[in-house]
Amino acid sequence: MSTRHRRILAALSVAVLASAFAPASTAAAESAAAPMAYKNPGLSIDRRVADLLARMTLVEKVGQMTQAERAAVADDPTRVAQWSLGSVLSGGGSTPAQNTPAAWVAMVNELQAQALSTRLGIPLIYGIDAVHGHGNVYGATIFPHNVGLGSTRDAKLAEQIGHATAAEVRATGIPWDFSPCVCVSRDERWGRSYESFGEDPALAVKMATVIDGLQGRPGQLDDDDRVLATAKHYAGDGYTVYDTATAAANAGKNWWEKKYTIDQGVNVTSRADFNRLALTPYGPAIKQRKVGSVMPSFSSVDWIEDGIGNPVKMHASNELITGTLKGQLDFDGLVISDWEGIHQIPDPAEPTNGGLTPYKVRVGVNAGTDMFMEPNSAPQFEELLLAEVAAGRVSQARIDDAVRRILHVKFELGLFEHPYASADNIDEVGSAAHRAIARKAVAESQVLLKNAGKALPLRSSSKIYVAGSNADNLGHQAGGWTMTWQGDSGAVIPGTSILDGIRAVAPSVTYSADASAPTAGSDVGVVVVGESPYSEGYGDVGGPECGWCSVPQQASKSLSLQAADKAAIDKVCAAISTCVVLVVSGRPQLVTDQLGSIDALVASWLPGSEGAGVADVLFGKKPFTGRLSVSWPRSADQVPINVGDADYQPLFPFGWGLRTKGAHGDGLVDELVSLVRDAAQANVVAGGAPANWAALIADADHALLTGDNVKALKLLFKAAS
Repeated sequence: MSTRHRRILAALSVAVLASAFAPASTAAAESAAAPMAYKNPGLSIDRRVADLLARMTLVEKVGQMTQAERAAVADDPTRVAQWSLGSVLSGGGSTPAQNTPAAWVAMVNELQAQALSTRLGIPLIYGIDAVHGHGNVYGATIFPHNVGLGSTRDAKLAEQIGHATAAEVRATGIPWDFSPCVCVSRDERWGRSYESFGEDPALAVKMATVIDGLQGRPGQLDDDDRVLATAKHYAGDGYTVYDTATAAANAGKNWWEKKYTIDQGVNVTSRADFNRLALTPYGPAIKQRKVGSVMPSFSSVDWIEDGIGNPVKMHASNELITGTLKGQLDFDGLVISDWEGIHQIPDPAEPTNGGLTPYKVRVGVNAGTDMFMEPNSAPQFEELLLAEVAAGRVSQARIDDAVRRILHVKFELGLFEHPYASADNIDEVGSAAHRAIARKAVAESQVLLKNAGKALPLRSSSKIYVAGSNADNLGHQAGGWTMTWQGDSGAVIPGTSILDGIRAVAPSVTYSADASAPTAGSDVGVVVVGESPYSEGYGDVGGPECGWCSVPQQASKSLSLQAADKAAIDKVCAAISTCVVLVVSGRPQLVTDQLGSIDALVASWLPGSEGAGVADVLFGKKPFTGRLSVSWPRSADQVPINVGDADYQPLFPFGWGLRTKGAHGDGLVDELVSLVRDAAQANVVAGGAPANWAALIADADHALLTGDNVKALKLLFKAAS
């Protein structure tokens, strides 16, 4: 059935369902009234918005500015109408009782019916965090996290992933994705590092083509395979300062007493550095990609020029939201707060109050946020905001600006013409075509850091010994934001583990997670090590552990390998002549001490559901082409370390990545640069490179990202000499 025919049927369904759920008096009044301009799809969106806005009461407007969590309305869907809600979201792990695509469609439609039953019938917009595929839905395609996608340097692939994600999200009835994170991760100790495309703002700009995939081109938002994208977290969430005092204070405390050490922290910076390192991705996302929504960060900014010691929460910053975002960058979409974001705004009169207060509400609204993610406090937020408007502390003009932006997005999404989701496209979820894209992304994201004696690619005829905690764990290779907020350990999603991928190619495989099985007779050892899943502050190094999560996730976070993984590497690499180590993690892990015994080292990142993509490069079906999206430190003392630092001597620099047979660049210039990079890296491996080789290679990659190919070649030639 064509999209046009589906929309005709959807429009007919809207008419039937709306009349069924609307009060009789309202339905009768509307039938007798003159046609309302906002209901006329033949008029411009601006005119429809103006007409609808003029008809709305203050209560209805404030309701549009409010977003509740699914759990707050699931038991009593009539609350959507009672609270005049403009939006509902599902947080990580918040799913219908039956976590199937069809159940998601039914749930969203049930809530939508309540929104359409209200006086003006303004449709609901449902939102979700689909940050590496539709990770809340069982059976969805789980793509590599952004740190891996950044390592592909493949902007076209990022767009394809965005489109596939949008198709799966929209197929379940959801038109809004709180993605992508265009943050720039400047410290690997941050628990959200893997949500970033990398440490260079130019790389975030390059890979933001995922927005094009999610939204399509202008005018395509109402297509049934597109969703509203969200650039987040505005701004500087990956640029906060690691709090060593908090880390020290956390030692010895119970997990629930510990505080985050870097996530939601403070940027201590000049405006110039903040513009360069934090704001750079947002200009292109808005002006070129036309991103429809932006989410402020939990973090704060403390301007050096204004005197250190006066941090301002991003959710409270009129300077950055209204002045910079809506003013200088001319952003005309909607600004959505993060989860209870305004709750963190300090109230001078109630400094210990972690909930909502009149002060927090008015500061948040006046700063420029348009819709407020109030998962459990929607009625309270509405009551407080109404009181602030009545008292004159929030202007009617500010309310109208917020609601105008929200309504405009809803019209763009086509929600007034087809608010109800169809189950026609649920087969898009986890489709073979999308899994093929994910497998391609996995292969392209693998970064070959070391390849002594051309250990890779492997021969399928070899007798292979596989060990390590992450060889056969889909939950670990998918990472956080998979089925739940923090992710989980074990077979939590359908997919192919790395071990499955190896077994599909090589007939002779011995698997022993802890390397306790005999190694005799094995030709090759493959040890798959790394991290267990985490999300946000629970992944901060030195921060709180996830006490309610699986046993592996309850371990303290650091950049060091687990003791069991170190032992597996030591045993396998000592016993088997060819030893390959794969690091499955959301950030670099310290391997300096083990590096001498390892023949081939691969950064596999968090590949997601398609572990066969790892096997594709291990066995040479596809070449290694990935390059580091972040600098790989020698020791914990080096962190933070980033491209452009004055003292830059990482174990492996930003942009490092060995290629194997069959690799080729994207066009003549790219291939020329790649060949010179190959020569430079070969010179490093041979021990003939200049002392500053790491900076030369990293700076060359930055030059490429900014379009300066000539400079990149000059730097690489120096490293190759």
